[in-house]
Amino acid sequence: MEVSRRAFVATAASASRVLGANDRVRLGCIGTGSRGQHLVRMAAACGVPCEIVALCDAWDIRRNEGADHVAKRFPGAAKPALIPGYKALLDRKDIDAVIVATLDHTHANITAEACQAGKDVFVEKPMTSLPMQGHQVVKAQRQYGRVIQVGVQQRSLPHFIEAKQKFVDSGLLGKVHMVRTVWNANSGYLTPSPPGMESKPPGLDWDAVLGWLPKIPWDPKRYFNRFAYWDFATGGQTGGLFVHMVDVVHWYLGILKPTSAVAMGGIYQFNDGRDTPDNVNFILEYPEKLTVTFEATITDMRPEESADITFFGEGGRLSIFRHRARFLPQGKGEPQMLASSPEPPHMANFLECVKSRKQPNATAFDGHYAAMACHIGNIAYKERRVVPWRKQWDV
Repeated sequence: MEVSRRAFVATAASASRVLGANDRVRLGCIGTGSRGQHLVRMAAACGVPCEIVALCDAWDIRRNEGADHVAKRFPGAAKPALIPGYKALLDRKDIDAVIVATLDHTHANITAEACQAGKDVFVEKPMTSLPMQGHQVVKAQRQYGRVIQVGVQQRSLPHFIEAKQKFVDSGLLGKVHMVRTVWNANSGYLTPSPPGMESKPPGLDWDAVLGWLPKIPWDPKRYFNRFAYWDFATGGQTGGLFVHMVDVVHWYLGILKPTSAVAMGGIYQFNDGRDTPDNVNFILEYPEKLTVTFEATITDMRPEESADITFFGEGGRLSIFRHRARFLPQGKGEPQMLASSPEPPHMANFLECVKSRKQPNATAFDGHYAAMACHIGNIAYKERRVVPWRKQWDV
């Protein structure tokens, strides 16, 4: 892709910008709810020097909560600026990179604008809420020479990296023809509105929350139980959960895009106003003689054995997720186990790449294709038919 001279000059100037005192990466956080606060914790715990310069959220209460959280995680640091609108945060010259932890439908636009403003970006998954948004983000990343890390943290977890090397790259697993992904019982998809929220809080900018979506009256269910609604979340459990798992499949097997998808499911139990399914199944077929399945339900809410990725290979079976990795060789043989590992290395990888200008573990390119696996399945679910891959989705 050709980069204009103006973009090249802007990129060079941005890339050469001097980092903060003591080589600290200066961060702004856009979205200071539970996920934004979690990522602030990851930044504080990851071991790479950084500071939180500014916080942005459409709700003043969450901005203040975010500031309290920063004070706990970065004791002795200066209080971050509290900014209602993200554009004003992006205009600041004392910020090297931003964390984008807003609602799904705003991820792509804010990420692209941040690149244009000369900021590197850690963006929550899914990177996009619509198929063609991936082009917008990847184009901005390339044009402005920015670092974009997508929040699919498995790519940086030590036991995921070790399992890939030990069982996949070594050839032990062998050729894989089916991968089963399961994530049931995720309580985040049944989040009630707090009492007293029938009227919009005075310090909450609802129009800013909606962003480019059609303007609708205040809806506390949408705001607090966002994963239940298509416009605020990319299919609910699909864009929120499957994206993590299919990204691991793409990474481990070196694959990119399915040839087609089918899906079934519906609102079988929680007819509470939601429009995303509470029970859903996907099957995606890949040209590498492989199918990848996904199932998710919030009917069963027991957390035990609720999430896993299982690779069925000619040489054995590998089951892995955040709690452990387990390899069973074909025929007889003792299982090989790997223990779980902590999450902060994903943020560390991002911050290190901000300084080194290397590509991070989960790039915008990766983020586009992981999200697209969800989008093609979502289209199949909505249209109740087999949906083939479209060339227009390639980046």
